[in-house]
Amino acid sequence: MKRSYKVVDVFTSRPLLGNPVAVILDADGLDTDAMQAIASWTNLSETTFVLPATSADADYSLRIFTLRSELPFAGHPTLGSAHAILESGRTKLRQDGRLVQECKVGLVEVTLEEQGGNQQLTFALPSAKLDPLGDADIDELKLILGCAVTAKSAPGIVNVGPVWVVAQIADAASVLKLRPDLARLAKFERRLGVTGLTVFGAYEKGDVAIEVRTFAPSCGVMEDPVCGSGNGSVAAFQWARGLLAPSGQSYIASQGQCVGRAGRVKATVDANGKVRIGGACVTCVEGSLAI
Repeated sequence: MKRSYKVVDVFTSRPLLGNPVAVILDADGLDTDAMQAIASWTNLSETTFVLPATSADADYSLRIFTLRSELPFAGHPTLGSAHAILESGRTKLRQDGRLVQECKVGLVEVTLEEQGGNQQLTFALPSAKLDPLGDADIDELKLILGCAVTAKSAPGIVNVGPVWVVAQIADAASVLKLRPDLARLAKFERRLGVTGLTVFGAYEKGDVAIEVRTFAPSCGVMEDPVCGSGNGSVAAFQWARGLLAPSGQSYIASQGQCVGRAGRVKATVDANGKVRIGGACVTCVEGSLAI
């Protein structure tokens, strides 16, 4: 059976500079083992499978797989899949400009926005739960990173479906210089039961506010080029640590330079701490899988 298939670059308007997600648009009849096998074969950080919604409030259902496991939610797969679904004409935006995705974490709202003649998709981040990281684990994290973390915003564990350890580093330049011990990080992730690690550091000036890097070696992702849920977790973390304006704030994050990408992520946090993450998407591959 031939199944429609797209590869969409997310958080970029230029092909090959964002984070690619493989989207299987005809996933009916595939079981979990088959989906995992396809995700391992595509060799991308995530592969998604589009299915009919089981909730009357959703437009479609999405299952999301890394190379090794299924995720309850993920950011760039949500945006890339919505882009592929709209582009293929399999569903249309509601009158209010929204799509509603059903996934393991629940219902996720996706919105199409026009900015300066350019289209951008955004999603509403599932409610974030922030837990502290113990002192011994912070010490271990410093050894993994090979550098200090910012003491005034103590590292924490942010759960938005995927569960990220989030830490602030001295500045953006320090983030770009990081060479973490990935083998040690994988053990750390498994012991804590987290998806991976996302770190960020601020730029002093310019249009980009922070540099972000995300690592998830226990999931088979040594470094994620541009991570939506990681950036969402950073936004929620900054809000909780008082690093953003209490009235709400929007900013642009950069991610992917260290793996040859140029991702740009727009993060918006409102006065109640609700996070939206957005970016451009572009299709790089269209075809079919003979599965």
